[in-house]
Amino acid sequence: MTMPRSTALRQTRADFPFFQRRPGQVYLDSAATSQPPRVVLDAERTFTETAYAAVHRGASAATGSATTAFESARARIARFVGAGDDEIVWTENATDAINLLAWSLTDAAHEGGDGPWVLHPGDEIVITEAEHHANLVPWQRLAARTGAVLRAVPVDDEGLWTIDALAGVVSDRTRLIAFAHISNVTGFVAPVEDVVALAARHGALTFLDACQSAPHRPLDLHGLGVDFAAFSAHKMLGPTGIGVLYGRAALLNALPPGRTGGSAITTVTLESAGFLPAPHRFEPGTQPVVQAVGFAAAADYLAGLGMPAVAEREHHLAQALVDTVVRVPGVRIIGPAAGAERAALVSFVVDGVHPHDVGQFLDDRGVTVRTGHHCAQPLHRRLGVPATTRASAYVYTTDDDIAALGEALAEVRGFFGADR
Repeated sequence: MTMPRSTALRQTRADFPFFQRRPGQVYLDSAATSQPPRVVLDAERTFTETAYAAVHRGASAATGSATTAFESARARIARFVGAGDDEIVWTENATDAINLLAWSLTDAAHEGGDGPWVLHPGDEIVITEAEHHANLVPWQRLAARTGAVLRAVPVDDEGLWTIDALAGVVSDRTRLIAFAHISNVTGFVAPVEDVVALAARHGALTFLDACQSAPHRPLDLHGLGVDFAAFSAHKMLGPTGIGVLYGRAALLNALPPGRTGGSAITTVTLESAGFLPAPHRFEPGTQPVVQAVGFAAAADYLAGLGMPAVAEREHHLAQALVDTVVRVPGVRIIGPAAGAERAALVSFVVDGVHPHDVGQFLDDRGVTVRTGHHCAQPLHRRLGVPATTRASAYVYTTDDDIAALGEALAEVRGFFGADR
């Protein structure tokens, strides 16, 4: 299959030091962690060498320069995902963002009130059976702390859920619907607008796990209408150690901060404290300034490629992955092989060979993939498999990479004697 190549995308791979250092490496694990381009590494190094200082502390020129860079990074991330600057909260990663929101909702429940963000015993939190553990376990704990009930939307035999199935679970007691925009196992793309409309009919809030969508397609959080979202830098060409909690400004300013300390407050007495407006009320302590600069550089790089062009290329990469894997005898794809929109990732099982052995065999041949349950044990349990092998592509993935996967995969069953 011929991949679409805009002028900006044609030489993309040359921008990544990882591939310059490992010219024969096939890296198909970008759904876990992506490779940073040189401009990200340069941005972090330049900031560290020329502008490194505490932010939002003191009146020095150094602090002013660092704070300007820090807040500029926030503004660029906000623009990249269609949000306001005051709606982007820095976190350690997406998992941390979800936990922060869960703790804020816990505090809101304990403080009481009548807002839609206030959970009472018997209220419902709705997720799907396909969620990453990061979008499951924090809600389990929130339910345990507040007396709420956690309900799950069932998936079908391909690991997919429908808006009708969701509608069958949601009720007027539902206060929050939390779901992934794109499944990290099946590549399923959720009908976000339909979920938002359903939630609105029941007075529920929505949380969108955008970890697998923000890096790969245009994202307009205001346009989608979700109330909260989270995503991580390291999945979109950025550094580790930083992520984002997005929330509508009115909601963020209504919520307790969930965690507290210096830099997030207005006044403090021995008896009480007042908190800054969002987003700073959620950002106590020393912030990941270098990582924020790198994250913004990654977003700028992707914006320069053009997210519509990235999405178009990945549409073809997705089909190429599916076509390559399904042609191999004894290999079965988890999720839709055809007839459904999907991201550029494919999880599969090889008859008679454990996924860990598949992954090691591929790695020995220079093909990096992910093996295991991908932090989605309930989904794998529902599908009757303990683990899968996952191949995932990104802007630097080539035709040759996918061909190399197919060639190595075709040898797996013979090597382990599973084709007899």
